[in-house]
Amino acid sequence: MSATQPDKLRLDKWLWHARFFKTRTLAAKQISGGHVRVNGERTIKPACGITPGDVLTFAQARQARVIKIVELGARRGPASEAQALYEDLAPPGPREPAPERVGERPTKKDRRAMDALRGGGDGDF
Repeated sequence: MSATQPDKLRLDKWLWHARFFKTRTLAAKQISGGHVRVNGERTIKPACGITPGDVLTFAQARQARVIKIVELGARRGPASEAQALYEDLAPPGPREPAPERVGERPTKKDRRAMDALRGGGDGDF
């Protein structure tokens, strides 16, 4: 390891550095909720120390992520730098196709008519 990188790093900080969560607070909430596993064991401490070689398992955007830590990183950099911090071990799952639209998009007049049928008000603001 270089002199600028520590031997261990907080789990919440690493998840934020690797851009899995938008903020450290969101990462800490996931960890505190017991939704993150380190090497197969559930952890509830955001300050859990992790090292390269550890395997993380957590849910993100309706899919299970299995990540092997390659590097700890010194900062939250661009996405290309963040992707170099880990190796994705989960096989790519089948993507669900977007639901097909039946007909064309409703106009504002159509939406107001639908709201009136549902009893959503008279349309005045």
